[in-house]
Amino acid sequence: MDFTTRRARITGPVSYLSGSGRKQNIPIGPCLVESLGGRVIDIVWGARGQSSVALPVEEIEAARDHGHLVLLD
Repeated sequence: MDFTTRRARITGPVSYLSGSGRKQNIPIGPCLVESLGGRVIDIVWGARGQSSVALPVEEIEAARDHGHLVLLD
C-alpha cells in the first residue's frame, strides 16, 4: 500500500460535513494531506493534529486548483 503524507496550508474555504451533518470549513492554516493511494484523502489539522476529515480526491483537487489548498512539499 502506498502511503504519502505532505505538508500543506489551507488558504481559503475547504468545506466538509461534520459528524452532526453540518457543513463546516477546515480552519485556515497549516495541515497535513495524507493519501493511502485510493480515492479518499485525509486532511489533518490542529496544534496536535487532533482534527481530521476524509475527502474525495476530486474535492482536494478542486480546492488546490482554486488556490484554497497549497501543497508545501
